[in-house]
Amino acid sequence: MRRPLTTLTLALLAHAGAQDLRACGGQPGLPAGARDGVYRGSLGGRPIALQVSLEDFDGLRYFYERIGVDIQLTAFHQGHALILQEEVHKQLSGDAVVTGCFTLTPAGSGLKGTWHAPASPGARLSVSLDALDVSKLPLNLPSTPGLLKLRHDDPLAFLKLNRAWVKAPDGRSVREPYSQLTYPRLPGGSAALNGALQDRQLRNAADALDCRSQLSQDAQRDTTDGYQLTTSVTLLRPTLISLREDVYYYCGGAHPDDFTVGLILDRATGKGVPLTQLWPTLNAAKQEALYLAHPAQGLDPDCREVLTAGGLEFTAHLRPVGLSLTPTSLPHVVSACGDTAVIPYAELRALVNRASPYLRDLTPR
Repeated sequence: MRRPLTTLTLALLAHAGAQDLRACGGQPGLPAGARDGVYRGSLGGRPIALQVSLEDFDGLRYFYERIGVDIQLTAFHQGHALILQEEVHKQLSGDAVVTGCFTLTPAGSGLKGTWHAPASPGARLSVSLDALDVSKLPLNLPSTPGLLKLRHDDPLAFLKLNRAWVKAPDGRSVREPYSQLTYPRLPGGSAALNGALQDRQLRNAADALDCRSQLSQDAQRDTTDGYQLTTSVTLLRPTLISLREDVYYYCGGAHPDDFTVGLILDRATGKGVPLTQLWPTLNAAKQEALYLAHPAQGLDPDCREVLTAGGLEFTAHLRPVGLSLTPTSLPHVVSACGDTAVIPYAELRALVNRASPYLRDLTPR
């Protein structure tokens, strides 16, 4: 599978496997009067953030701010008390285990109560949480559409990622601390372009943290699991910049997977430039024909049969020598057949948009 994860929707094994566990007591569901919201405070003196959702099953989760990995919760109630049962997989092949029980009651606009391990109900840690209006938090990164959208759509991910990132000494890349993902920047580039690059990194970082939270605890310690991103600037011209993202990920389940994303951006505005703005007649059928006309050297006959079956879809990026097309529609079992093909600019000359402001950047040199 070579496709981007807009949100990682793999089944959360720890949560799904623990639906019938009742280690914390109470009746299933939220108590009457429970309120949606994001809360921030402490558990036994350790800073945490917690989200309660009345509608979204996966919206019940929390994380320790030092670690940044979500722990899934299931809601129960006893009278007006909210009981949140935390459930994890300690080992990849093991069953879900209940590792903690919150017992919380309203305190003003917040929540207060205790947390205890099921095996030690007498050893309780104090929990104090204040309601948090995430929309009013200051931005610790440059304001971009992606950052504002994340704040609205996924407040817990926003709390993790809305902090200072680490810029490389030469200014050509930035590292996000929780996910450890690094992404290019263009020193001296427009604020709009570097903002667009930040948004791509933000999206990948949120997916990486989501992926890590779906792994069992032993797999979370394995640096070969999780979400690995490699990004390169493949073309830099006066009006265009192009990048290629390659992601390898394993978030639990049957097997790891990978995908490629190609980007073509306007250097001034940071906005994506569609292929048809550069080559107006380069529709899906034409892309497929050009791709098949440039097969990989030594292409396996079985792969040739897969690729010529029709219906290929592509992601595209630019290189100095030409247009690169990478299949995105191949099933996982044959994804290895989807090598990138490079179409020389000379072959695309007759298709080029001569009124395009990018024309000179597409002229072979």
